[in-house]
Amino acid sequence: MGNPFRKRQKKMTDRPKVSPAGEVDEKPSKEQLAENMGKASAAAAERTVDDNVRLGYDEVERVRGELDALKVEHQALNDKYVRQYAEFDNFRKRTAKEKLDLLAGAGGDAIRRVLPVLDDMERAIAHNVGLDDAGAMREGFELIYQKLVAILNAQGVKAMQAKGEPFNEEFHDAVSRMPAPTDDLKGKVLDVVETGYLMNDKVLRYAKVVVGE
Repeated sequence: MGNPFRKRQKKMTDRPKVSPAGEVDEKPSKEQLAENMGKASAAAAERTVDDNVRLGYDEVERVRGELDALKVEHQALNDKYVRQYAEFDNFRKRTAKEKLDLLAGAGGDAIRRVLPVLDDMERAIAHNVGLDDAGAMREGFELIYQKLVAILNAQGVKAMQAKGEPFNEEFHDAVSRMPAPTDDLKGKVLDVVETGYLMNDKVLRYAKVVVGE
């Protein structure tokens, strides 16, 4: 015959535990645990999707704002370029016109200074009609020549001194070569066929020379 106390103790052990508040403390089953985990995962996934959507929307708004700012900057730069190009084009046209006017004015001024020499030549020709004094004629032409040289010098035009100088292709144009009479004249200018001129120390016309070799 069994112990009735043991059976009663076993039945009491099999009863669910009661919390101090009077609630039954039952252990969830595996199915309940799986179901709860599934619900938690679904909720977490839903929160993740919502977060991603919100972050994606924020990113789109940020990119859209940057694009709008770039459009504004591009328009400003384009307007600035158009204005500067127009200003440069106006400056280029104005400078070209001023340059042409300056050249025309300079040419006219140079010719105006030479006109008195032309007047002297006309007077000399008229005066020399029937004149037999060659010395007087030569003196008159020399005075006119000196006057012309003075006018050119005032404009910065000077004749090159080439004869006897070493040949220099930066100033001289060799039109002929001939044996030098002495060794020290080899490679030097023996004769000047056409005088060269400098204007403000720059070549205005090359001197045509004969070079010794």
